[in-house]
Amino acid sequence: MMTVRKLNSITHLRSVGFGQSVPEQSLWLLHWFANEIDIDINGDISLIFNTNSGDYGSHHYRNDEQLLEPLPWGYQYYSLGNIHREGSLRLPHHVFQLEHEDGNRARIIIRVREPNQRIDRVYITQHYGTSEHRGTDYDPQYTYEITADLLRAISKFSMDSNDINLLMSLRDHFRSSADDSQLSEMRNTSCSIVHFEMVFPCLN
Repeated sequence: MMTVRKLNSITHLRSVGFGQSVPEQSLWLLHWFANEIDIDINGDISLIFNTNSGDYGSHHYRNDEQLLEPLPWGYQYYSLGNIHREGSLRLPHHVFQLEHEDGNRARIIIRVREPNQRIDRVYITQHYGTSEHRGTDYDPQYTYEITADLLRAISKFSMDSNDINLLMSLRDHFRSSADDSQLSEMRNTSCSIVHFEMVFPCLN
């Protein structure tokens, strides 16, 4: 098993290179996920959908390539984000479209304690490209553990039907000097969130 790098802040996410080490489609998927969970004051994460019903393309992940640490008793890994799997709930259009264009490679893997559906590990990863002939294995180079603190930070970025380019704008401005506290204050800024590219100058 390889050591999986842990990301616990927007600064850490920026440091590994959004659009490079963290592909664009992975961050869109992560933003969706951050808004589909509950995180309590202790950092404990709970699902608000049922992985056993196949919602959002969820299915058991067996960790055959030993990408992640072995499961303790009572836990199960699930993979989320496969747009070709049927489920009672579907991914939002902007995530579905980006995955379709990129070849349906980005995934979130969660470690869940059953039967209460409590999560204690969250990872982003992606399948190897078809040209690499690795089948359905996940690429450890693009695999990161995501902490509850980073999930909270990402969930604060608003995305609605009027602003589906938000995270693309975030990518374009990852070289800015805005730190985590400034990004958190974005919710209270007078700049328009719809035109996110205007927010960063206000935070400098």
